[in-house]
Amino acid sequence: MKPKLLFATGNAGKVRELRLLVGDAVEVVSLKDLPPVPEPVEDGATFEENAVKKARAYSEATGLPALADDSGLCVDALDGRPGVHSARYAPGDDKDRYEKLLTELADVPDAQRTASFRCALALVTGKGDAPRVEVGRCEGVILRAPKGTHGFGYDPVFQVEGQGGRSMAELPPEEKSRVSHRARAFQLMRRHLLAL
Repeated sequence: MKPKLLFATGNAGKVRELRLLVGDAVEVVSLKDLPPVPEPVEDGATFEENAVKKARAYSEATGLPALADDSGLCVDALDGRPGVHSARYAPGDDKDRYEKLLTELADVPDAQRTASFRCALALVTGKGDAPRVEVGRCEGVILRAPKGTHGFGYDPVFQVEGQGGRSMAELPPEEKSRVSHRARAFQLMRRHLLAL
């Protein structure tokens, strides 16, 4: 019988991505496949802390090995902000958040607008061993105006390094899934998942 893994997300796109990565080796279920579980508070100082906290809480609540992620945008000129607060950087929707970012960076020269998307993945097996943590990064710069219609969050204002001047929101989904911070973290985590 295949081992079952809870991916602690309700995001169908993330679940599909993980299922493609592990193939038939592991049965991946999401939070939508299980009875409701209380959501842990994400109050860690780093992406790694938040991912471990979520994975541990969901593994304990369900009795399953759990994989959780935490990710966000880190802008060098803002000393790493919005960082772990990326989803709560400004009230409202994604557009409100990236518009606040563009306003904060209005006077920052192009050469100093470097940034990275970061994703921490944590795996807790529930067998008493230490959490496995892997981090993926995607480097780029913050644009002066949004470009593209794909993706979500800060994708329209993040120009991906090595992608011909395109924003993350200009990359087709299959291309984004090869170069994104989450894709890189998944690739690093794959060996731990296949060992389940």
